[in-house]
Amino acid sequence: MVDESTIQDVTGVERNRRGHLGRRVALGVIALIVAVGASGWLGVHAETTSATGPGYHLSITYPRVARAGLDIPWELRLTSETGFDSDITIGISADYYDIFEFQGMHPEPSDETADGKFVYLTFSPPKSGNVFTTSLDTYVQPAAQVGRHATTFAQIGGQTVASVSYTTWVMP
Repeated sequence: MVDESTIQDVTGVERNRRGHLGRRVALGVIALIVAVGASGWLGVHAETTSATGPGYHLSITYPRVARAGLDIPWELRLTSETGFDSDITIGISADYYDIFEFQGMHPEPSDETADGKFVYLTFSPPKSGNVFTTSLDTYVQPAAQVGRHATTFAQIGGQTVASVSYTTWVMP
């Protein structure tokens, strides 16, 4: 007589335990990913960096961590102890621009030039006061996969008065 048992290929208890453990680990990893995403930890995180030069203070609020397709904060603030009597030129690393789509700058520069390493934005001095600010209305390009390092500096009368360096990381 031929043994045609229907339970002949059923796995043993030990193999089932490994399967249960594997499913529990996989569900735990998925739950962790969902929790991190829901917490906003992978979203845009701004940071401010600053530098002081002779009579000037430069600060930049920038995206320390960003995600493709999301708006980002970028604001430059230059303070002068004595006010501004000539044009202000802001230099920003040219390759930093590669990860952004620009909607505009407020206020708009009166002149823009580039030399391959830096983009130079020239602004008329503020009509009154000792604080100049400008901000970018921009977001991270959807195709951006990595972050960039940037150097930004302020020049008054052709002389660099303050310079800062920072890095933006792009999360998936």
